[in-house]
Amino acid sequence: MNILIDECIDRRLARQLSFHEVKTVPQMGWAGIKDGELLRLAEIEFDVFITVDRNLPFQQNLTVLDLA
Repeated sequence: MNILIDECIDRRLARQLSFHEVKTVPQMGWAGIKDGELLRLAEIEFDVFITVDRNLPFQQNLTVLDLA
């Protein structure tokens, strides 16, 4: 499973997910990209996006994305 960790989450979480392919937003060179574009990019390469942004479901239409 390919997992993307948002830049607002401690990157050390990746160590706990060692059985998966894990990248952080900064590792991908996507730091500072707005949520809508970030989600579209993530959808192409990742299966899961981990964030603590509670407003994301209210700001973006997550139902159209093929991303958990």
